[in-house]
Amino acid sequence: MKAVVIESLDGPSSARLTEFPEPTGSHERAGGQRVVVDVRAAGLSVIDNLQARGVYQYRTPPPYVVGSEVAGVVSEADPASGFALGDRVAGIVFWGAAAEKCLIAPDYSVKLPDSVSFADGAAIYLNYSTAWFAYHRAEVRAGQTVLVHGAAGGVGTAALDLAASFGARAIAVVSTEAKAEVARRAGAWAVVASGGDWLAEVRELTEGRGVDVVFDPVGGDRFTDSLRSLRTGGTLVVIGFVGGSIPTVKVNRLLLRNLRITGISMDTMDDEYPGTLRMVRDAVQDLLAAGRIHPLVGATYPMAHTQEALQALEERSTIGKVVVDVP
Repeated sequence: MKAVVIESLDGPSSARLTEFPEPTGSHERAGGQRVVVDVRAAGLSVIDNLQARGVYQYRTPPPYVVGSEVAGVVSEADPASGFALGDRVAGIVFWGAAAEKCLIAPDYSVKLPDSVSFADGAAIYLNYSTAWFAYHRAEVRAGQTVLVHGAAGGVGTAALDLAASFGARAIAVVSTEAKAEVARRAGAWAVVASGGDWLAEVRELTEGRGVDVVFDPVGGDRFTDSLRSLRTGGTLVVIGFVGGSIPTVKVNRLLLRNLRITGISMDTMDDEYPGTLRMVRDAVQDLLAAGRIHPLVGATYPMAHTQEALQALEERSTIGKVVVDVP
C-alpha cells in the first residue's frame, strides 16, 4: 500500500511517500480486536513531530507510518468492537494514519455522521477529546468564564467550540489578528493579544474577579500570569507545552488564593479509573450526534506533500487542524 513513512528519527525531513506493508494484527490499544479502516484523511498534530524525533511519551521504532488521527471507512471489523463493515469512522491512532489502510482502537474511535466530511473527521478526536476532558477535569459549570491559550490551534479552537455546550464563555489568547479572527469564528466571547497586556485585559473583562478556569497547552513564560488571571478558587488545566519549556510554580500562589492546577492524561487516568477512555469517547460521540462539533481544518495537503505539512506544524505557522488527503 502507499504510505507516508518516517524512515529515521530525524524529524519531519525523514517522511517519505513510499510502498509499505499493509497492517497486520490489531492496534496495540484495541485489546486484540482487529478493526481496519480504508483511509480517506489523516490528521497531523504535534504528536507526529515529537514521534519523528523519538521524544514523544509513546514511541514506535522507525520505519513507521506517520499520522496521529484518521478518518475513513471500516473494511474489517471484529464483531466485539462495536464497528461494522462500511461504518464511517474517525479516531486517534498515534501513528499509522497517512496510508491507504490503518488499524484503529475502538476506545479511541467514533462513528462519523454522514453530514461530517472525512477531512473534518480527521480533525475531531484528538482535539475534542482533549478539550472535553479539560472541561470535565476543571468541573466547568454554566455561567463560568474560561481563558484559552493557543486559541487558534487545534485544541484551542475545540475548547472555544465546546464552551457553549458547557454553558461557559471563553476568552481567547492569540498572537496575531488573523488568529483572533479564527478564534472569534470558533466561538470566543472575547479575544486578547498575547503580545500585549493580556492579563490586564482579562481582569477588565471579568470586572476584576479573574477567570474561573485557564486551559494552557502552551506553558512557558506566561504560566505565572495565567495563575494571576484566575479568580480565587480557580483552576488551571495543563494541556501541553508547545511553547517549548515546562514552567515551574511557587506553591504559595496556590495556598493563598485556593488555586488548583490539574493535568489531563486520559490514558493514565484510565489505568487508575477504568472507563475513563470510554466516557470521553462516548461524550465526543454524543456531541457529534447532536451537531455540537465544528472542527476547524486550517489546511489540507496531498499525501505527496506530507513532509511540508509536518514542517508547517514544526514552524507553528498553522491554524486549526492540518489534514492529509488520502486518495
